Amino acid sequence: MLRITLGDITKVEVDAIVNAANTSLLGGGGVDGAIHRAAGPELLAECRMLNGCKTGQAKLTKGYRLPAKYVIHTPGPVWNGGKRNEEELLKNCYENCLKLAAEHGCRTVAFPSISTGIYRFPLDRASVIAVGAILEFLALHSDMEVQMVCFDKETFQYYQNALKAVCS
Repeated sequence: MLRITLGDITKVEVDAIVNAANTSLLGGGGVDGAIHRAAGPELLAECRMLNGCKTGQAKLTKGYRLPAKYVIHTPGPVWNGGKRNEEELLKNCYENCLKLAAEHGCRTVAFPSISTGIYRFPLDRASVIAVGAILEFLALHSDMEVQMVCFDKETFQYYQNALKAVCS
């Protein structure tokens, strides 16, 4: 089951939340900074031991002060006009996060909109890629529930439209 919600991912009670991280995993702006602030300094300390993460891949840490047990960190691609495999890399982010969540027994996962902020990935494309990748995974893992947590109404509307388009 996939639900699209409007809210703050740092407050969502699930087994794992996904962090739209940078490749250093050492915090940043947007969702990444909010997750690091909410989780506390222990998250940064654990991330320092992970030696970063490549774009499209994923790594897992504890959730610390977050209501989620785990944080799954994934660096999304920076949009360069679609000429550098950005769409495939974004799809890999969602797939690799979901695989990691399943490997750790997570039944509930919450995602932000990866790469659509400072990385400038077009929201219309990103939402369709994300919804498609999540639904494809859920078709084989019906015991899992995924929530797309949108920070603002515009993002929420794009994801609602993508879900309708993919399901019709």
